[in-house]
Amino acid sequence: MSQTLPPIHEQRILAIFAHPDDEVFCAGGTLAFYALHGAEIIVISATKGQAGQIQNMALARRDTLGDVRKKELYASCQRLGVSHVECWDYPDGALARVERERVIGDVVRAIRQYQPHIVITFGEDGAYGHPDHVAIHQVVTEAFHLAAQPDNYQELLERGLMPYQAYRLYYSYFPHRHELLLSLLVDWLTSQEQRFFGTPEFVAGLSIFARESRMLNYVKDFSEVRWYTQGFCILEQGEASHELFVILSGNVDVYQNTENGSWKKVNELTTGAFFGELGIAYKTPRKAHVVARDPVTCLVFSPSVRSDHEVRGPTHAATPEQSHAEPDIDAGAATHVIDVRDYIRQKVAALAAHQTQFAMTEDMFPLEILEKLFGDEYFVRAYPRRELETLL
Repeated sequence: MSQTLPPIHEQRILAIFAHPDDEVFCAGGTLAFYALHGAEIIVISATKGQAGQIQNMALARRDTLGDVRKKELYASCQRLGVSHVECWDYPDGALARVERERVIGDVVRAIRQYQPHIVITFGEDGAYGHPDHVAIHQVVTEAFHLAAQPDNYQELLERGLMPYQAYRLYYSYFPHRHELLLSLLVDWLTSQEQRFFGTPEFVAGLSIFARESRMLNYVKDFSEVRWYTQGFCILEQGEASHELFVILSGNVDVYQNTENGSWKKVNELTTGAFFGELGIAYKTPRKAHVVARDPVTCLVFSPSVRSDHEVRGPTHAATPEQSHAEPDIDAGAATHVIDVRDYIRQKVAALAAHQTQFAMTEDMFPLEILEKLFGDEYFVRAYPRRELETLL
């Protein structure tokens, strides 16, 4: 029989994930909301994330990454209002190969020690199939039920950690969305009074942001880095407008056709500049040629994967329908959706604490984009089960 949860300010929430930064993506806004309203929040990371990427070697080396990411976890949790943090030292990237009973025992200990009303972890798909995420889902699910059974874990009983049944078990869930980051960026760029030029830090952060957003189903478009040789015509006047470009390195010249058929140079763009947004915004063919003055690298956003047999030129200038016209979100198995728009700043501040993984700052992206992408957090209630409802 389902137990009735106490008021929010009396609740304890235990969130158990695999790596530092999982706490932000999975439930950062939710944890910030509950913390602000008086709930006691406990976050546990099973690993130090020592096998993760190193985005900036000035911050960590392979031999120091685990300890640095542990510190980042504590800083992130502080920004979310978390009361207690534990960072265990299981091997990152090999959690599924660790002796299962050992990890389950640690989770049972945590549940009995903290006696949470709510436990949160990954769903069975591990968000995107990450083996560590799947492993922690399996471990926490089993431990959730074992923690309540009286005839096991004698060593915990001897330490006074008695059987305890948590009220709820939730899985974080990442529904498939039809949103295009391309479209959000275009809307933002065309609302500016002057052309936007991103700093090197901005374009680096945007590259990571785009990749992670796609991986976690926040957006459905594709992004890739393309390199162009000197003289390459990146865009042609009159062709279809469906891709957005930002220059990562190099310079381009912008030309327009004149009435006598010659080209007239109308602009120059360099690192940090976007181009291609006007055609997408107004659903018109390209108004100019963009040519690489020297070798140029661009981050390119596309609504779909580019064909190897792509045909170019003004004879193929019909602008395709943009799939971002479908705002629907496939909620799938989700049973709860929490509106965390009022807590986006805390969530992004927590994400920015993980500097070894995400080269971004708290104010790097416009609030309207962050709210659109991160404004709702979804969960599946695994114990006891129920149907979808909207909270807050």
